[in-house]
Amino acid sequence: MKTAYSNLDNFLKALKASGELKIITAPVSPYLDISRYTDSESKQPDGGQALYFQNVTGYHFPVATNIFGSPRRICLALGVSHLDELADRVREYIDFNPPGSLKEALNTIPMAITATKFIPRAFKGKLAPCQEVVHTGSDVDLNRLPVLHCWPKDGGPFVTLPLVFTRSLKTGKRNVGMYRLQIFDQNTTGMHWHIHKDGSHYYSEYVAANQRMPVSVAIGADPATTYAATAPLPRGIDEMLLAGFIRKKPVRMVKCLTNDLEVPAEAEFVLEGYVDPGEMRLEGPFGDHTGYYSLADDYPVFHVTAVTHRKNPVYSATLVGPPPMEDCYLAKATERLFLPMLQTVFPEIVDYWFPWEGVFHNIVIIALDKGYACHAPRIMSGLWGQGQMSFCKAIVIVDKSVNPQDPGAVLAELVSKLDLETDVTLSKGVLDVLDHSSPNVNFGNKIGIDLTTRVGDEPPRQLQRSADPAPEGEELMTAARQSCPAVTGCRPLLADRVDPRGGHRVLAVTIDKTDRGSGQDIAAALLASPALAAYTLILMFDAGIDLGNPSLLLWKLFNNTDPGRDLLMRDSRAAIDASVKGTADGHNREWPEELTLDV
Repeated sequence: MKTAYSNLDNFLKALKASGELKIITAPVSPYLDISRYTDSESKQPDGGQALYFQNVTGYHFPVATNIFGSPRRICLALGVSHLDELADRVREYIDFNPPGSLKEALNTIPMAITATKFIPRAFKGKLAPCQEVVHTGSDVDLNRLPVLHCWPKDGGPFVTLPLVFTRSLKTGKRNVGMYRLQIFDQNTTGMHWHIHKDGSHYYSEYVAANQRMPVSVAIGADPATTYAATAPLPRGIDEMLLAGFIRKKPVRMVKCLTNDLEVPAEAEFVLEGYVDPGEMRLEGPFGDHTGYYSLADDYPVFHVTAVTHRKNPVYSATLVGPPPMEDCYLAKATERLFLPMLQTVFPEIVDYWFPWEGVFHNIVIIALDKGYACHAPRIMSGLWGQGQMSFCKAIVIVDKSVNPQDPGAVLAELVSKLDLETDVTLSKGVLDVLDHSSPNVNFGNKIGIDLTTRVGDEPPRQLQRSADPAPEGEELMTAARQSCPAVTGCRPLLADRVDPRGGHRVLAVTIDKTDRGSGQDIAAALLASPALAAYTLILMFDAGIDLGNPSLLLWKLFNNTDPGRDLLMRDSRAAIDASVKGTADGHNREWPEELTLDV
């Protein structure tokens, strides 16, 4: 496998040579057209192909999308045959022990020399490729770039794959994050850094000092450098060092022309400028990776003082929305790369998995090498206090013998083992700002589910199964409708996973809340129905949802529920409301619209 690409063009050529790049010659508009192609391709088996749009109507620059969006392409991008190879390289450093003899000391020299090669270096040529063409002052016009208007109700065109370079006013350390940019006019954009992100933290330093903050944005770097901007590194760790580690050679940096920051010399485009302290403007809505529009809100304004680019640049973009899409594969790389780092804090974690239906921050499955009573709840508490893991809304823990990346095996554990009285832990903490199901912004309820084998003094599970017959077909629909007129459809789930000796029968229902009360009222009615007593887990979805699409149901379940409000437990049975919430449910925030390209 190739271990490094110097720039985006090198990578696109490699994709073409490997049959992973589809050339689109038909004229396309950046307003929704490219999104339609990209969304359709992303939903193909294994992510389809990367797309290269040669003829973007009204623009001189081609557009590339979906370049990371498959298991094969993310590996090509990072120079590995399997993503776990990156984790193995990380372990070489983490597992390194201080030498105990001269021979061991000498053996560390090659590793130390290799490590120095990761540090970013200054570009030594006469003219950096990213500065072959320069526009400054009144010549700056962001409208020359084929920036995508991704979804019909977006607030405008958005730069979706930017590498945003900032520097701490206090420490001088660099941060590179991926924060979307809404184009406001020819020389200003929004700067969408969330309150928990490092870019926002550095911005707060400049606000406190009442100083203008320099910002530069690279668009279209080599794939390892682009990926590094998405990685959840601890504050103060330079993402360009991670890019060098992945590439196995340093990123060459060049000083900007109108501010004092450095950017990758091989980037396709660079936007230079600043953010003034306290200046805010309404930004959004934006069709986000959750599959819903993130709502409009006030964010800082990025003033662009220079636009530089290659002579023949390619504009690189991504489309995010209902999974699976390209960001799922970037997230998978992060999952595998950061496992060894998490294991340094929690060595008893054998493996983990972030299902893409959970959009990376709503659920994680942990395989635990359990050593003592109450071990699983300890891990839940530890993870909820650990960096980016603190945003995770749901944690499910299984035994080390269970493959956490096998959804069938995990679901079999759940329906056969779950004791609602003892295995569920409810907590409260910070949430990702894009979590729309919580009644509160940035914080809310969390849930932990312990499916590990009992040890020590842990009480045995009560796995008694209802002796009542489970209605099916028309009988089931009649019983559900009689229990609650709000029900519009129903379907048993996971019947093949239920242990006949005990375990849960799962029922999915669709409901119409119109004039039928709150979700809590409907859940209570369903649990109170004698005709449905055989079903011990009832999942509620909006009318029109395809109950035969497991991935869709999981996406709705993970995204649309607040564990403290939407989980109703009665007598070792539970109902979960994964439908849209409103004031009747005690949800007074605006509920975002689901993304669709239908205009």
